Amino acid sequence: MGNHLALVTDRASLEIDYDMPLLLDACKAVGIRAEIRSWQDPGIAWDRFDAVLLRSPWSYVENLPQFLEWCERVSDVTSLFNPLPVVRWNLDKHYLADLAGAGVPVVPSGFVPPGADPVAALRTFLAEHDGAAEIVVKPAIGAYSRDVQRFSRSAEDGAAAHLRKLLDQGRHVIVQPYLDSIDRDGETDLIYFDGVYSHAIRKRALLLPDGTVDEPTQEARAARAATEDERAVAAAALDAAAAHLKLREPLLYGRVDLVRGADGNPLVLELELGEPSLSIPFAESSAARFARAISVRLEETSRKRKSR
Repeated sequence: MGNHLALVTDRASLEIDYDMPLLLDACKAVGIRAEIRSWQDPGIAWDRFDAVLLRSPWSYVENLPQFLEWCERVSDVTSLFNPLPVVRWNLDKHYLADLAGAGVPVVPSGFVPPGADPVAALRTFLAEHDGAAEIVVKPAIGAYSRDVQRFSRSAEDGAAAHLRKLLDQGRHVIVQPYLDSIDRDGETDLIYFDGVYSHAIRKRALLLPDGTVDEPTQEARAARAATEDERAVAAAALDAAAAHLKLREPLLYGRVDLVRGADGNPLVLELELGEPSLSIPFAESSAARFARAISVRLEETSRKRKSR
């Protein structure tokens, strides 16, 4: 049985990957030879691993072409979890439009491409969402709330300036209404292993009214039980992603971030299928559940290779 696994991170991100120690121990407990490795280490022969599992390669934001090239090289020589088409699709938040097109309720999102007039784009969005007292401006590709800003409706100049800065960097941008429920209830992150719901957390609001951004530390999170309607929307989002990507088996892992809309119903804020934090420290036995799912997937992968 092939059970040699690389848990991929990078030097800058490993210290804030709170899942990694628990996952490493859980992998060892089920007989997986797991090693923590950086995607930026040029000396690693990735073909010596039976699979490469993306965990916290969060420096990809500043190195996206190199990261995707690395993913392609790894996929050519071993199994990448989650697979390259999933990673490529999910790194860009334009996937929200694909989910909306499949009927999944998502936070309303306006997409602004490089070269667009930021003032005109912002005013168009505000006109289309005249009930939004506040908005969020953020890059379509990003992690950990980097370059994400919250603005009141009256702060059009500040919002346009931030939008212009991102566009001038050649980045695609999303504009969304800021929902009041986030300040009141936070967001709910639902975590799935092999397509099965594992656990959920509550994450408090990180975008503060004064325009500052709180750090997404462990103190910002707490364990919670997802409600039936939240689980239904999360499952619909994962099913829509699988259908869009024509996947033949459930994703090994995934996280669905939900907030409540003005009508109280859950909406998808983000769908994290590439390298999400999975909040393993907040759910007893979740590391063991993930490790067992990884072990089963490694066995399946080994059988497929032998049958070729």
